[in-house]
Amino acid sequence: MSDARILVVDDEQSMQEFLEIFLRREGFDVTTVGDVDAAVIAVEADDFDLVITDIQMPGRTGLDLLREIKQRSPETLVLMITAFASTDTAIAAMKEGAYDYLTKPFKVDEIRVVIEKALEKKLLSRENRRLRTELRTVQRHRTIIGSSPAIQRLFEVIAQVADTKANVLVCGESGTGKELVARDIHQQSERSGGPFVAINCGAIPENLLESELFGHVKGAFTGALYNKEGLFEAAGGGTLFLDEIAELPSHLQVKLLRVIQEKTIRRVGGTSDVQVDARILSASNRNLVDEVAAGRFREDLYYRLNVIQISLPPLRDRRGDIPLLVNHFIEKFSTDLGRSITSVDEDVMAKLMDHDYPGNVRELENAIERAVALSRDEGITIDSLPPGLSRQPQTDGPEIPAGGMDLDEALADYESSLLTQAMRQSNRVKKRAAQLLGISFRSFRYRFEKLGLESDSPES
Repeated sequence: MSDARILVVDDEQSMQEFLEIFLRREGFDVTTVGDVDAAVIAVEADDFDLVITDIQMPGRTGLDLLREIKQRSPETLVLMITAFASTDTAIAAMKEGAYDYLTKPFKVDEIRVVIEKALEKKLLSRENRRLRTELRTVQRHRTIIGSSPAIQRLFEVIAQVADTKANVLVCGESGTGKELVARDIHQQSERSGGPFVAINCGAIPENLLESELFGHVKGAFTGALYNKEGLFEAAGGGTLFLDEIAELPSHLQVKLLRVIQEKTIRRVGGTSDVQVDARILSASNRNLVDEVAAGRFREDLYYRLNVIQISLPPLRDRRGDIPLLVNHFIEKFSTDLGRSITSVDEDVMAKLMDHDYPGNVRELENAIERAVALSRDEGITIDSLPPGLSRQPQTDGPEIPAGGMDLDEALADYESSLLTQAMRQSNRVKKRAAQLLGISFRSFRYRFEKLGLESDSPES
């Protein structure tokens, strides 16, 4: 911050001249005055990044000036200097808001280091204010944070499709914000006054999913003690978001297709159809074209859901949004956790910018929540980041043999190894093994059977 403006306040002419020569050699813009009244006039007339003031001066003291500056220019940092070493004076100055305190005589290197640290803090504070301002500008009441070209294009697409009646399929890796996009489409649509109802099709047991979606009548099955409306009815006049649609069982794919075509549902155990009025938005982190080709997803349903497709970029492809997201999450978790985090160390931001984020925005959010919770002062430091963020990514992978290789066979062997390890670590309980691999039980069972792995393990 070589263009910083510094005000020197000292009643000794020799000290003014010494500091002026030293600071100008360091590249700073320097103004010098000899008393508090002149300093107040200077602060009112100009913006200074740092004020270096003697404490003991004739008339009003440096502590008086400190109070004046905090009232008139609270962002200006104040460095106190005195020839009277006093713990009480130092404590009083720090309590009043002084950045730091030096005792004369001091070494040139000492004051250089203190000034550098003060201006670094000032620069970080200024950058954080800029990012917060930009955040408020680009957010515009959105749930999606970003100003990169990819996100600007996303905003344009959302605005175009929001007021149509077309079904929308949102695609992207886990953690990219597919539900946020769905919510934004709903909020900008003519259905914004209606409910937004979301369900993760892979998170609900298959035997309960049909009842969740379509409802049931009393006595339809054991435990059905009363009539219950499903999510299609609950989303009436609004939007139903079907997340992880690829996990929908085949028999429910047939029923969903009928709902889309007929605009009616039939509750489990019911005998009559019920009209429904819900716009359907869906999402998947798997390639549905591949799922259709593999026979796991109905082609006719795919085309019904995929009238308009929105593809979300992974965070590693829009790294310019990381500082905005970091500041957004810092504000959010500082409020939630009762902390007062105001800055991010430069080495921390460098690490955050360099990471590839396989978990995308959700991974970054979790990292910042952890950092805010563990930070001991007003700034996030490198030791408060998750361990994975402080490790360099592995760049060396398996080598291709000189004679070539069968990629499908190699991938199948690797997948088989992981499935086998998961089964061993879960004591051969498939549902627990699926959880270890971060996939649904149905997906695990399909992969297990596809690879021809033998098991007499329990299903749960």
